[in-house]
Amino acid sequence: MGIEIAKAALTAGHKVVATGRNTDKVAKALGKADDLLIVKLDVTKLSDAEAAVKAAVERFGTIDVIVNNAANFYAGFFEELSPQQIEQQLATSLIGPMNVTRAVLPVMRKQRSGHIISISSSGGLISFEFCAAYSAAKFGLEGWMQALQAEVAPFGIKTTVVNPGFFRTELLTDESTNYADHPIEDYNERRAQQMHFGKAQTVNSLATRQSWLKH
Repeated sequence: MGIEIAKAALTAGHKVVATGRNTDKVAKALGKADDLLIVKLDVTKLSDAEAAVKAAVERFGTIDVIVNNAANFYAGFFEELSPQQIEQQLATSLIGPMNVTRAVLPVMRKQRSGHIISISSSGGLISFEFCAAYSAAKFGLEGWMQALQAEVAPFGIKTTVVNPGFFRTELLTDESTNYADHPIEDYNERRAQQMHFGKAQTVNSLATRQSWLKH
């Protein structure tokens, strides 16, 4: 989703700062453009976020919009998920957007304008089994953004939360999905059903995407 947002913004004539932990991968996906700056960013590190914001301002002079889109998925029944896995889910999907927003807010407050967009999920509105950690992060994102809206509106800063349902992204692929570390026998049958469902969604999404590319 982040790649497509960046491409759309560039096509519309906007200046874009595209970030990722692997800048080579970002560059390969987006190519080169005069209005494009690619910066390394691990959203779980506030120092990375601050460095990315500094680089953006030095290159383009201002930041008008940020899109918090980094995500991963720790799938599993709550009892099977380790405390470390839950912490890692929260670090990317909740603390990460907070880090990036914290770094950019001084710029937006100074210019008295800006727009903060956070990509959430239907899992931030309604939770499901096997999604305990993910929904905890997304429900937290919803609450944080609601409070932030009231706090920054007096500075001319707008906020938006986007809640997609199933979408053709890489979230459910092996690269982005991690499963619970401590399987418990009582959950075996239901876990197998959930994993089958998730893999089917991935296959269907990839097949649909390949069909679009062919056309």
